[in-house]
Amino acid sequence: MSKSIALNILATLAVIAAFDVAEPLLAPIVFAIVTAMILAPFMSRAVKSGIPAPIAAMSGLILACAIGAMFLLFLEPSVSEAIRRAPVLWNEFQSSFESVRQFLRGVEAVTEEVASALESKGDTGSIAMQAADAAPPAKPSAMPDVSTALAWAPSASGQVLVFLGTLFFFLLSREELYRLVARATPGLSRYRFRRAELLMSRYFVAVAIINACFGVLVTGVLWAIGMPSPAFWGAIAFLVNFVPYLGPAIFAFALFIAGLIQFDGAFTMVPAAVYIALNMIEGQFVTPTVVGKRMSINPFVVFVTIAFWIWLWGPVGGIIAMPVFILALSLTGARARRAA
Repeated sequence: MSKSIALNILATLAVIAAFDVAEPLLAPIVFAIVTAMILAPFMSRAVKSGIPAPIAAMSGLILACAIGAMFLLFLEPSVSEAIRRAPVLWNEFQSSFESVRQFLRGVEAVTEEVASALESKGDTGSIAMQAADAAPPAKPSAMPDVSTALAWAPSASGQVLVFLGTLFFFLLSREELYRLVARATPGLSRYRFRRAELLMSRYFVAVAIINACFGVLVTGVLWAIGMPSPAFWGAIAFLVNFVPYLGPAIFAFALFIAGLIQFDGAFTMVPAAVYIALNMIEGQFVTPTVVGKRMSINPFVVFVTIAFWIWLWGPVGGIIAMPVFILALSLTGARARRAA
């Protein structure tokens, strides 16, 4: 038994290492398969209504590209403005950060005075800290140059082509693929694949609607408190909300930095605090009410799953984590814990 467990552990580690090494190829393929399975129920309805399968598959490909292009075009003005103002924003951030450092140095000075009053002898640890304080700050790393961007462009273009090709051909031939996998794997059937498609599609549509409403709400609230580019922040809030827990946490930190740059005094905390409050209401009441009627998954399992996929494949891993998890539950026959 111990040898079997050890072999299973080694095999799992080998698979994880292979997925890590093959990320440039596997990440767009898995992302495309997940996207295709989400679009599959709509394509099946189109085929049943008399539309030829190649045209339906091409329509799904065009729909996915159109959604991505619309989102990029919506973000482009705000991103261009942020790039244009990057030096000014960086100077403002350095000024705000220096104010925080001065405050922390004041707290540290008070602490050292209290420590020196309690101890008669000097502390080597405080001396080391003072030496580290006296050392000049490290220079920030340089921004990526044009040659780096040009070297990265072919790889990104190749991944986009792999994604588009996988999406089209999977939509076109998924029934044959399901049949082959079902024949080669005992216990699997095409019915389970179709059920997985339906669950993934329903989950994604429900979450997308919730996130869209949430993004609009974040936009309105940030506009009301005077935050620059509220539509940009609302769009990012919509996107990161597809990655439960970790996405909102990173976004809240980004809002804190933006508030530190934009506002003064205690008001710097308002953007992040407002977002956290809205996210808690959405996460604790809205999403469980809508999605929880179909299934409710242990939050610890969700967090570990998302953290693992982000560690493995970065942002793409965070986006596909929940669909892949739902797919695994459906194909293995496991059932999510029903909401009470």
